[in-house]
Amino acid sequence: MTPLMVIRSAQQYQDDKEVVLKHDWVSKDEISRNLKLAVICSEDQNFLNHNGFDMKAIEKAIEFNKAGKRVRGASTISQQTAKNVFLWPHRSWFRKGLEAYFTFLIEVFWSKERILEVYLNSIEMGDGIYGAEAASQHWFKKPATKLSRSEAAAIAAILPNPRVYKARPATNYIQGRKNWIVRQMGYFGPLEFEAKDDK
Repeated sequence: MTPLMVIRSAQQYQDDKEVVLKHDWVSKDEISRNLKLAVICSEDQNFLNHNGFDMKAIEKAIEFNKAGKRVRGASTISQQTAKNVFLWPHRSWFRKGLEAYFTFLIEVFWSKERILEVYLNSIEMGDGIYGAEAASQHWFKKPATKLSRSEAAAIAAILPNPRVYKARPATNYIQGRKNWIVRQMGYFGPLEFEAKDDK
């Protein structure tokens, strides 16, 4: 149970909605490689190379936001993990400072594979749906280890706003994101920690 899960459940209760909280922790070996790759391609393509902060993505986000377009984030998977596991969702400079602190700590003490495992077990993947296993069962009625490339991309496509978007049936916007993610997955190649496991 993370602070985010508690806050979302309280919001559902306050809004007179059914309180839904589906979450089943599974090991990294019980999560499809397709989903691991899909979220990296969707959320943080430099995940395996940065130390928790992607400076190029931050610079691009600043330029994008200065242009007066909608606010664009630049949070890495490591930052999102720190926020979702240890902190609360509301934006403030204080929370961003704590997020940077926890991001630094998990990058020091956890491997990239561990960070990805925790991320995939804690993030919102639907309204009241948390983690890969619950999302896989909710959207596709199958365990997370069985997700196809297309199904994994569909789940990754909704991550920018999982309480609004649906992996299935997908809107035209989500279908477009899903198709883009599938193409990126084809370009990405092997995950670094998989290569280490094969040696």
